[in-house]
Amino acid sequence: MIGNVIVGQSGGPTAVINSSLAGVYKTAKDKGVKKVYGMLNGIQGLLEERYIELEQELKSQVEVELLKRTPSSYLGSCRYKLPDVKDNSEVYDKIFQVLKKLEVEYFFYIGGNDSMDTIMKLSKYAASIGSNIRFMGVPKTIDNDLEATDHTPGYGSAAKYIAGTTKELIRDSLVYDQKNLTIIEIMGRNVGWLTGAAALSKGDDCEGPDMIFLPELAFDMDDFMLKLEQLQKVKKSVVIAISEGIHLADGRYVCELVDRTKYTDNFGHTLLSGSGNYLANKVSTEFGCKARAIELNTIQRSASHLASLVDINEAFLVGGAAVSAAIAGETGKMIILKRISTSPYQCITDVYDINKIANLEKKIPAGWIGEDGISVTNEFLDYARPLIQGELTPYMVDGLPRHLVYSKKKQ
Repeated sequence: MIGNVIVGQSGGPTAVINSSLAGVYKTAKDKGVKKVYGMLNGIQGLLEERYIELEQELKSQVEVELLKRTPSSYLGSCRYKLPDVKDNSEVYDKIFQVLKKLEVEYFFYIGGNDSMDTIMKLSKYAASIGSNIRFMGVPKTIDNDLEATDHTPGYGSAAKYIAGTTKELIRDSLVYDQKNLTIIEIMGRNVGWLTGAAALSKGDDCEGPDMIFLPELAFDMDDFMLKLEQLQKVKKSVVIAISEGIHLADGRYVCELVDRTKYTDNFGHTLLSGSGNYLANKVSTEFGCKARAIELNTIQRSASHLASLVDINEAFLVGGAAVSAAIAGETGKMIILKRISTSPYQCITDVYDINKIANLEKKIPAGWIGEDGISVTNEFLDYARPLIQGELTPYMVDGLPRHLVYSKKKQ
């Protein structure tokens, strides 16, 4: 028997984050691990000694399969920033006391940039005190902004939902014979991978969005109004996709042009919302046409009914690969996906130094943004399209998808 495992989920959830959890659990049990603990609400819950034994919840392969089809974070999440050890070593002492009590030898954290910061700090502390616990990061984020990996599990499903929803909204916008503007506000603070996915909607049956505004480029309000005015001279229905993080040349987010109370999390991230509404109101006032904003918000990360099969399988794959790597002796690393071929699409896993990933942000390459600044290139589409392929049919009960909820939440 191999020593115990503990796994947690952190940051914003995805439609396939639980597939990675299933990958960690299934692979750990297959390799002879004694117990697999799940942190409730990530590292914050671990500090409060809140955890469960996953063996008590996942008693059959059917429940593992149901877990893969369940959106959001099964174990709960957190946005807890570990302090620097020199500022507060007591937090680290507490964490390692709990891990020792549970006889944990392998620690896995499923998350994005901020979660990899946690893995980096814990692995460094373990080395400093001579601990043999191995720490591995399992990539997750719909933002697709982790360095080193070709893409992140969670992105493909969110991109699939965004592209599908964009197609439906474009069809809806064509119903009335009058000028109208629809602005789709899509998640993405500093990177536009998700917003660019709206372009995947273009095909024989859909023109795709008329303009796409990404946070990689400064947003020019006057230029936006001019381009829109020109568009409305040749077509009545205009659909635009924008990132929630579009910002002016001076760095202000467009959503900050509205005077309101700001919410900031423990990592210093301001909640971004309202850019679409601001622009729709401005257009409606100045052009006198019907304009509305549709904010996809959290639905784009929780729409498991339209999850990508490629995404689900890769999420499971990276979870299992993390376990295999840790048992083989790796620590202070993150599993990455390496694309071998785009046509036919093939990806494999590898390990990468967490110090070269944590707190870095991968943006869309400049060459993948159209020269007009309001589109993406074929290189972007060729990159993203394989990631949205396939479906995994939900288990339907009474006409709705069935999800797995751990027993204490059922009470």
